[in-house]
Amino acid sequence: MKSAELDWTGVSRRRTSVFGIIWKYRALYLLLLPALLYFIIFAYIPYFGLTIAFKDFSPGKGIWGSSWVGLKYFKELFTSDTFFQVLRNTLLISLYKLIFGFPMPILFALLLNEVRHAAFKKIIQTVTYFPHFLSWVVFGGIMLSFLTPAGVVPKLLQLLHVDGANLLTDNRFFRSILVVTHILKSFGWGAIIYLAALAGIDPALYEAARMDGAGRWKQILYVTLPGIRSVIVLMFILELGHILDAGFEQVFIMYNPVVYGVGDIIDTYVYRVGLGEAQYSVATAVGLFKGVIGFVLIYISNYAIKKLGEPTLW
Repeated sequence: MKSAELDWTGVSRRRTSVFGIIWKYRALYLLLLPALLYFIIFAYIPYFGLTIAFKDFSPGKGIWGSSWVGLKYFKELFTSDTFFQVLRNTLLISLYKLIFGFPMPILFALLLNEVRHAAFKKIIQTVTYFPHFLSWVVFGGIMLSFLTPAGVVPKLLQLLHVDGANLLTDNRFFRSILVVTHILKSFGWGAIIYLAALAGIDPALYEAARMDGAGRWKQILYVTLPGIRSVIVLMFILELGHILDAGFEQVFIMYNPVVYGVGDIIDTYVYRVGLGEAQYSVATAVGLFKGVIGFVLIYISNYAIKKLGEPTLW
């Protein structure tokens, strides 16, 4: 192995070149600094607080003054019926969103890519992108107004002779409501990355397919989908990492005690236990469990897809 080349000061030239590049483009790095500080302060420094999951934390004693209790709170979680209920709800809601919600931006991007009228295409994009910029407080409030007994949806169901007077308090429909409203809010914005990938496909491939007699459907099947396959795979890996993130804001705005049995998820459970009951150690233990599972799922899915020869995150 060749040793690293040193300059006259004894410092590695590679290291010197890195600092030289940073100094050369210092103005650009200064623009990057606020974002870097944001992640350091709000993403990395809070990791030190994870220790309270292993302590009998008291705000009066602080993190370092609280006594260690080991895996006490993890044992309590894994022997709690409530925790397994919210874990089951979280997994089911996330899986439903993954199964029904993940393909929607892809299908929408494929359909939008076929639109040739530029003005109409921009109108559709504006309408479908707009819900993304609304908070769940606003968007969820709009959906609730549609779903209340006096809202539009129950009235339409009554015209069809379907009982839908209490959709928000019916355990049969609540998860479906979460999935549908999630899709309505996110599918337009989620299609942007696929539209960008579609724009990168060589038009010559479509021309060659047409010369071979391929129609629209075969062009999509043999040219378009293979062209965006790598993006689909990467997005799928990232989605698996959020399998325990069923959407706190959405559920918190739309659920009520009547549907706790099917709608209470890990994040709302942490909110009630951590802030409502001041059990900070329990809430942190749940959050740590959720983060570890998400990391493991990303790692396993990335490894499996890499073995299949597909592009991966690393």
